Amino acid sequence: MTRTIATAALVAAALALLPAAAQAQTKERTDAPPLQPYKIVLVGDSTMAVASGWASIFCARHVKSSVACLNAGRGGRSTRSYRQEGGWDIALAEAKVPGYRATYVLIQFGHNDQSSASERWTDRTTEFPANLTKMVEEVRAAGAIPVLVTPLTRRVFKNGKLDNTLDEWSEEVRKVAAATKTPLVDLNRRSAAVVQKLGAEDSMALAQAEPTAEERAAAKAGTTLKQRSTEEAREPDLPTRPGGARGQHTRKFDYTHLGETGAGVFARLIADDLARAVPALGSQLVP
Repeated sequence: MTRTIATAALVAAALALLPAAAQAQTKERTDAPPLQPYKIVLVGDSTMAVASGWASIFCARHVKSSVACLNAGRGGRSTRSYRQEGGWDIALAEAKVPGYRATYVLIQFGHNDQSSASERWTDRTTEFPANLTKMVEEVRAAGAIPVLVTPLTRRVFKNGKLDNTLDEWSEEVRKVAAATKTPLVDLNRRSAAVVQKLGAEDSMALAQAEPTAEERAAAKAGTTLKQRSTEEAREPDLPTRPGGARGQHTRKFDYTHLGETGAGVFARLIADDLARAVPALGSQLVP
């Protein structure tokens, strides 16, 4: 009986100490160190945009969790139309958000500046470089770091040789980068080398959809066919359910846009070359 009473007294004493012990443990804890993340804002056209470009795969696979990665690529935009419709103001607002150790804005245009559409087209040697220069200046004024990216090559071949129609536009980007001392990721040069090595037929695997038998046969012979219209080349819409998600991506076979395979190839190139162009980001990028 005496032993039982003694045991009960010990248990009671131990229980009485628990709050004090818990308090002591709490006092020993230290505050978590301040978060110091990085931010990457991706600005460009459809070769960067969701489902048709490389940037979403880049954000999903090639940055660490310490990086906020925002794909602001928009299909059909040029350095002129991206600004005119307000996309550039949105990107700059993102660049100004405080709390990041550093914010980088990657800028890639050229495909639609080359377009014949009046609301997109820019003069290659005057307006296009002037627009890029202004973007670089405004990113810096926003407290962020600009990075210029030359446009992804198209995969058009003539007699077994890549017809890189964006080479001259890429040279203008290189000139702006040199003149403004801006880091450069030369995606055009790198992507052209990859596509030339693959050849006309094998590079078709980088597209959003499968080519027709005629398109494949022409590519096998070394010269790609003229691009079909969007409606002719478009894949069937994705299935939907009542009340569920019903948005659609325009998926088609062409020689410009990227499916998942193509996006994966070029997102990896971007990660490697960005780490070289901006060494301070190297530890935040995943191969």
